[in-house]
Amino acid sequence: MKLKMLSIIVAMATASSLQAGEVEEGAYIGVFGDYYDANWENIRGVANGGVGIDNSTGWGAELGYRFNKYWSARIEYADMDFDLEGAGVGSQDGDRLGIDGLYHFNGGPFYALAGLKSIDIFDSNLFANAGVGYRHHFTDNFAANFETTIYQGLERGYTDVGAKLGINYMFGKTASSPTKVEPAPQPAPQPVAVDKPKDSDGDGVWDRDDRCANTPMSDAVDAMGCSLYEDKEVTVSLLVRFPNNNSQVSQQYLDDINAVVEFLRAHPETTVVLEGHTSSLGKADYNMWLSKKRADAVAAQLVDEGVARSRISTIGYGEERLLDSSNTQEAHTANRRVEAKVISIERVKVKR
Repeated sequence: MKLKMLSIIVAMATASSLQAGEVEEGAYIGVFGDYYDANWENIRGVANGGVGIDNSTGWGAELGYRFNKYWSARIEYADMDFDLEGAGVGSQDGDRLGIDGLYHFNGGPFYALAGLKSIDIFDSNLFANAGVGYRHHFTDNFAANFETTIYQGLERGYTDVGAKLGINYMFGKTASSPTKVEPAPQPAPQPVAVDKPKDSDGDGVWDRDDRCANTPMSDAVDAMGCSLYEDKEVTVSLLVRFPNNNSQVSQQYLDDINAVVEFLRAHPETTVVLEGHTSSLGKADYNMWLSKKRADAVAAQLVDEGVARSRISTIGYGEERLLDSSNTQEAHTANRRVEAKVISIERVKVKR
């Protein structure tokens, strides 16, 4: 079994060496001395008597490939010689076969590793392993490495520790720095006249990139020098109060009504809803009629100022929506009203 595994590794190493000229990052082979600290009890073997497995020393070989600056992988075989406890013989041959992935920190000499190993002594046991190592280059092609690894049994609950000291030979591109070639001296460059970029309108965008010349200094601009805009909500509100049992619009509210007219002219997409209200005095049916009449009176004022009737809606709430429900003269005065609020969205410039 061991001879077969070694034959496979030697054959793969020979194939890698034949292709070394085509390898961009580099294949490598290595040999190592191996120490394995085990403490397995009651293992079946030696005429089926229970024995204990103690430490092992041995040797091994590995075949690896460096994919890039950070990652490499390898196949490992180790010939092991375990000390026995509780048996009439002193040691037992075993072997270890498996694969590892290696991560090289910052592409340097220190690396972490993780993999799976099968250790065969009396019977085969599968282990997961993880560890750290260090590789030191003597030349571009030769390096020594040291590793320490923890092994955790997947079929039995063994936890072991191992260490390796080995020598590697690298094929193809190595991790050493290339020889620096001094460039041939070049003639001194001649100064070239370059036009200094201009920003004529001072908006922070060079004229060669500016698609909107002469933007105001107060405007924020985009990468092409054009003014930035944002949507802003604008509103106008109206409140008209009425005497008791009255729907006539007082002269004192004409300026407020004119402000709504100007807003509607400036925003032709908007409409207005006039809401009429009364106090709690009187009958509810009458108050409903009176509140609608008050809303219609304000609507008539808007129409007289040129607002289309189709843009105006009126509704009477009577005494259903009192601002103040107390039975005082002040509360009754506050409740006799017509209200409106018109909202629109304007696209306005963003200022610096």
